[in-house]
Amino acid sequence: MTSTEDPVSRPPADFTLLRDALAAGGAVVVPNPAPLTHVVTGTCSRAVNRAKGRDADQPVALWAHHPGILDTLDELWDLAPQHGALARRLLGEEHLTVLLPLRRGAEGPAWLAPARKDGWVLLFGARWQPLRPLLDEYPVLYVSSANRTGHPPAATAGEALAMFPATVPVLDLPQPDAGLNGTARQATTTVRLHPDGRPELHRHGAQDRNHGRADAYLRHLRARYAATTRQTASAHTCVESEKDSGG
Repeated sequence: MTSTEDPVSRPPADFTLLRDALAAGGAVVVPNPAPLTHVVTGTCSRAVNRAKGRDADQPVALWAHHPGILDTLDELWDLAPQHGALARRLLGEEHLTVLLPLRRGAEGPAWLAPARKDGWVLLFGARWQPLRPLLDEYPVLYVSSANRTGHPPAATAGEALAMFPATVPVLDLPQPDAGLNGTARQATTTVRLHPDGRPELHRHGAQDRNHGRADAYLRHLRARYAATTRQTASAHTCVESEKDSGG
């Protein structure tokens, strides 16, 4: 009798194998918290693109999981302090992929180049606790949805193992939603944050799917994070006032 299950010819990798692959400049596949699908990541953007079977020079997102990365970007993005604070929360709490404007003429470090295009930088911000042993060792990582060109992103380690070549290690970690089928997961929503702090839906994904229309999700974001923009703007105004008064 023929099995209906897709054969998986190799076991998932552990953190040691992932570290070895990253140290060698390769790409690896790791899981994300629900409702997100897996991602492929690496210290070299070209390795990420090659793992996906696409042009090696295609722009990829910078995984903004490390405080030092965000501190550097804070000097480069064209955002007022309150909008920069909003960007950090959209990345770290909402787990979005975010397009942020760069200041005109801002060059930044070399590691920024693969994630920037036409004056914008593409960032992904999820920092899942089980991945911290790996993420903490690699402040600069590039990241993209875990799919080969023409296929949907892998929702499980089994799907990733079947999709990616053996040269790309796949990490399997216990998932709280293990009882849900793969359709419950999607790639992350992408939001563009304009210099005036206005969010715009750039690509539908896991976070906005239950909100119906794009404007409904954007209203949700504005309502949820309104206090952040008000408080940061107020604090910045106070600091500027103290500077002006010589305090």
